[in-house]
Amino acid sequence: MDIFGTILAPFKWLVSAIMLGFHDGLSFIGLPPENGWTWTLSIIGLVLVIRAALIPVFVKQIKAQRGMQLLQPDLKKMQAKYKGKTDQLSRQAMAQEQMALYKKHGTNPFSACLPMLIQMPFFFALFQVLSGITQARQAGQGIGALSHEQVVQFDESSIFGAPLSASLLHGGPAGTDQTVVWILSIVMILAMTASQFITQKQIMAKNMSEEAMASPFMRQQKMMLYILPLVFGVGGINFPIGVLIYWTTTNLWTMGQQFFVIRRMPTPGSPAAKALAERRAAKGLPSIPLLGGKKDADVAAEVAAVEVKAQQRIQPQRKNRKKK
Repeated sequence: MDIFGTILAPFKWLVSAIMLGFHDGLSFIGLPPENGWTWTLSIIGLVLVIRAALIPVFVKQIKAQRGMQLLQPDLKKMQAKYKGKTDQLSRQAMAQEQMALYKKHGTNPFSACLPMLIQMPFFFALFQVLSGITQARQAGQGIGALSHEQVVQFDESSIFGAPLSASLLHGGPAGTDQTVVWILSIVMILAMTASQFITQKQIMAKNMSEEAMASPFMRQQKMMLYILPLVFGVGGINFPIGVLIYWTTTNLWTMGQQFFVIRRMPTPGSPAAKALAERRAAKGLPSIPLLGGKKDADVAAEVAAVEVKAQQRIQPQRKNRKKK
């Protein structure tokens, strides 16, 4: 076994064990164990378990993204300060000041990528499990926590006539309607890339301040907005249908999380924060709730300023005269 396979071995066992647990539970309540929809729901259950476990990491990601956006004005000033200075001492001083800025805002450029990085071993493990189903069946072996009998059962399961282990590039086993495999794979690839694009687009459209929108960081984000869905779309031709179901489901989970955060706990200074301030002021509610922790206190003044402006816009002049 290669090094990559050795690293993924425990993840393959864990992924297949979670799937098997959901499959057994669904079979216990009456769903046919050999049915493709039972295995599909097991894959969705796997997503729910992994993403629920990643909620604390997601909270850290939101804080990191917020911190990265809020430090952009300071970062721009620092870059202007050292513009044109290429000597080693200046570069070292700039690096130290940049690290101090990250520490002050409680963030770093890598924190925003944590949920995806943590998910990748599970994604690759699931890819190896599902793409290795047919080979394991032919070899008379199990794979991960799945026995040989369960491997055969999974390999014979399908949805809409397409096996879950089939892919657009490799098709399905002999006797499978390849047209169905191609159509379902293309639909799932489009759903996967579209959900990923929409998730990132709603962040940039609603949850970034004006300073962040004009920053170099934002230009990188715009590039990633189009590059990542393209990479996954091209790579999706090699993904088994089961993996496409997994990734589309996890994208939908992310979209729901982002919608909640943008609506209820937006980045201060963003269009979403202004909209929330106006909604809460109209209802006579107190300040915008922040995403817990001492690090959020640094942005409280900015949030308060946004709310004051919102209240001034919506309060009738007659009430102001009465107060006087």
